[in-house]
Amino acid sequence: MHSRFFALFTYLAAAVPAFAQTAPPPVLANGVGQGGEPAIACRAYPKTAESFKRKLWDGYEISLGHAANAAGGGDDECTAAIYNAQTRVVYRTTGFNVTFDQNLTGQDFDGDGHPEAVFQTDTGGGNHCCWQYNIISLYPKPHKLFDIAQEGAVQFEKDGDGKMVIWTRVEAPDVFGSPMAGRPFAERIYRVKGGKMVDSTPEFCARIFGPNSRYLKEWNLELSPQNLQKLASAQRIDDEEDTARALLERAYQHAVCHDNDAALSDLNLWFAASRAQTRADFARQIKDEFPVLAGRLTQ
Repeated sequence: MHSRFFALFTYLAAAVPAFAQTAPPPVLANGVGQGGEPAIACRAYPKTAESFKRKLWDGYEISLGHAANAAGGGDDECTAAIYNAQTRVVYRTTGFNVTFDQNLTGQDFDGDGHPEAVFQTDTGGGNHCCWQYNIISLYPKPHKLFDIAQEGAVQFEKDGDGKMVIWTRVEAPDVFGSPMAGRPFAERIYRVKGGKMVDSTPEFCARIFGPNSRYLKEWNLELSPQNLQKLASAQRIDDEEDTARALLERAYQHAVCHDNDAALSDLNLWFAASRAQTRADFARQIKDEFPVLAGRLTQ
């Protein structure tokens, strides 16, 4: 069901930087890429004809194109590699599609004062499910810092100290059993510490729930007293699916923000006919990460 609420969230997740009203504009590269350059990409379908090479820095170079030894199923159709000055491969990524991100390459992700190279790899066979950013450091020697899964929209920004902040849209617990496009989502925000992504979401929850947050405005619209009253008297989830999805998203956002009381309060607004089951399903999906909240939900 493509309702107003679902359609807006799908559009935001796919096309618009999160919290554009409160966040600084997305980062553009100041190294190899100059903001807005066209993508250097290999596509399995429709199949791209070109191969690409680009020089980086310190003698490194990237090469991107169709894999000569692809098995033919598509998952390994495209490949990209970084070569050192001795033409030795120091990093490689392979997938259905591969993009060299010129606009993020050149940014310093780990705060060591040196730029990183960035690829995007599709490991899901073109199913729009399994893209990820590959962040590669070349200092003091080449190594992958981390991958960033693109479950939903990903936004990069710099804080007041010039440190990288990564906003990701991640799947929330799902009691709908729906396709990925229809699942509830929430925001998780990461800083990079010690070369690793560290969940720092609570630090940004004032923005997520602040008065200028477009998501808060949508929650307030969809979770109006009238809609919540309709949900409370519903007999099936299909009767008030939009309101139910919004409630799950807000409840999980509260959980990620470590506000257990607010998450419980939201889930207690679920309609009585399946409230206990929904609480149990929600608890089962979060128990490894949020055991305290999961325990309270199953009491």
